Amino acid sequence: MAGRLTLAIIKPDAFAAGLAGQILAHLQAQDFELVTARVLWLSRSQAEAFYAVHEDRPFFASLVEFMTSGPCMPMLLRRDDAVAHLRGTIGATDPAEAAEGTVRALYAESKERNAIHASDSDENARIEGSFFFAGCDRT
Repeated sequence: MAGRLTLAIIKPDAFAAGLAGQILAHLQAQDFELVTARVLWLSRSQAEAFYAVHEDRPFFASLVEFMTSGPCMPMLLRRDDAVAHLRGTIGATDPAEAAEGTVRALYAESKERNAIHASDSDENARIEGSFFFAGCDRT
């Protein structure tokens, strides 16, 4: 399949609830190809580095705490217009505001425990993808 890559992370809340398979199936039903994935438990330093763009935001400490609370599943997905389509597929950060049928409307617990992360631009998809998958720009 041709297309661009983007990064998604099934977050600790959804992973612990056993929703990884359902979320992946939802993404694949939207014509995303799973290129690679791994399960890992982020260390504090990894979470702080990954979310460094938010370090001055009031939610940074709780985000790092949450992302280090259990295993997560980063994955590279491919399809045409991958970033924009994934953002639409997962829905608004707050599941109460997410469109019906989106990942967050279906599986998120709250604005903070929102089941999934998705890159917000092609540039960030490359940066974030490389954080978890060395050489992803060649995939």
